[in-house]
Amino acid sequence: MSEQGGVVVRAAGEADLDVAAELFRGYLDFYEVAVEDPGRPREFLAERIAKDESLVLLADVEGAGTVGFAQVYRGFSSLALRPAWVLNDLYVSPSGRRTGAGRALLREVLERARRAGVAGVQLETAYDNHVAQGLYESEGFVREGFHVYFHDLG
Repeated sequence: MSEQGGVVVRAAGEADLDVAAELFRGYLDFYEVAVEDPGRPREFLAERIAKDESLVLLADVEGAGTVGFAQVYRGFSSLALRPAWVLNDLYVSPSGRRTGAGRALLREVLERARRAGVAGVQLETAYDNHVAQGLYESEGFVREGFHVYFHDLG
């Protein structure tokens, strides 16, 4: 757990699944992902946490509650020959925006990655998400010259 500018960032556990799932649904809505089963986001997070397949962080702001989450997948970089992390999800609810919650989550991911000896943290965001791009670049992320491809297998 860490505190940055009045924002407390902590790792999510089983007891946090309801609030984490609510934020995750907000994230999915932001990216216009239709979810037919309303319980699936909670189940997905529960699986990741129970199997230690991802690190889920939550941001608490005094007076506003838990307003943001980040989800990191641990992987490897073949080019660096070391572990690397993918910051797959970062979301702050409208009520938590402009509180520093997004920056605090991002900084906590980077600090934990440094302590873990990770080569780097990779992320991607929508081309038109200029607010997020500004945050990432202000924290030292550099846009790479690689194209990202995805093949949907349904």
